Amino acid sequence: MQLLAIAHGFLSAAEIGMKEHDRLTLARKMMERKLEGRRTSSKLPELIELVVAWPLVSAGMVTKTLEMTPQAARRIVLELGLREMTGRGRFRAWDVL
Repeated sequence: MQLLAIAHGFLSAAEIGMKEHDRLTLARKMMERKLEGRRTSSKLPELIELVVAWPLVSAGMVTKTLEMTPQAARRIVLELGLREMTGRGRFRAWDVL
């Protein structure tokens, strides 16, 4: 009986993981559409990889990873259309929709 309960637990966890994978894959495709017509030197592809790799990215994290100013980091995040999670003017953090 316990083995059956454990197996159901594994099955539920796998289903949740696959749903999250599908959501992130779809989000990546939607964000990659915004790359069309961009310069090759654009930091947008790097931001997409960062956002998909981490569940929550902060302005400082974007600034440090992509080597840009905090103002440029906020501007590029707005272009990508990420959801702000903190609701604050300072120490902002974003997530994939």
